[in-house]
Amino acid sequence: MSASPTIGVLALQGDVREHLVALAGAGAQGRPVRRPEELAGLDGIVLPGGESTTMDKLMRAFGVRDPLRAALRAGLPAYGSCAGMILLADRVLDGSADQETLGGIDMTVRRNAFGRQVASFEGDVHLDGLGDRPIHGVFIRAPWVEDVGEAVEVLAQVEDGEAAGRIVAVRQGSLLATSFHPEMTGDGRVHELFVRIVEDRQR
Repeated sequence: MSASPTIGVLALQGDVREHLVALAGAGAQGRPVRRPEELAGLDGIVLPGGESTTMDKLMRAFGVRDPLRAALRAGLPAYGSCAGMILLADRVLDGSADQETLGGIDMTVRRNAFGRQVASFEGDVHLDGLGDRPIHGVFIRAPWVEDVGEAVEVLAQVEDGEAAGRIVAVRQGSLLATSFHPEMTGDGRVHELFVRIVEDRQR
């Protein structure tokens, strides 16, 4: 039996502990990542929620942004939730003037697309590849995806309300991103999907 994959969680802001718990439940060994040297030996990485402009500044301050960007370009699998989705986007709308992303997914993401904190909400979405049972999505100052390139697979869209049809989960190769926070609900299927992506990459 092969060893469990080692998956880092960028531990500068956001639901780090919750992601580590979800990764353990999905059969992976989770590890917090704050510094460049902690990227060594990872089979994948989770980019948690938080505030994307702050995370960008913290990654620069800790010296982890450029090594992480290089690792992603070299094929390191990554899963980004909420702000993590923004970090994986090639293009961002409504970002700060100096905001940069790690990139990797050919998509345009709009920050705070559903509104400010008071507009946070929860709702069920069906995510391709996870069966008929919907994922309960927790959207907190969440982004949505405005458009995607041909290589991007749309996995989920908002199903009702004013935002119906908006894209909230995507995949491009070994990069996965959701607008919502599955680590907050106890439903481990998104993390299980990511662990499968990581394991497929190892084969």
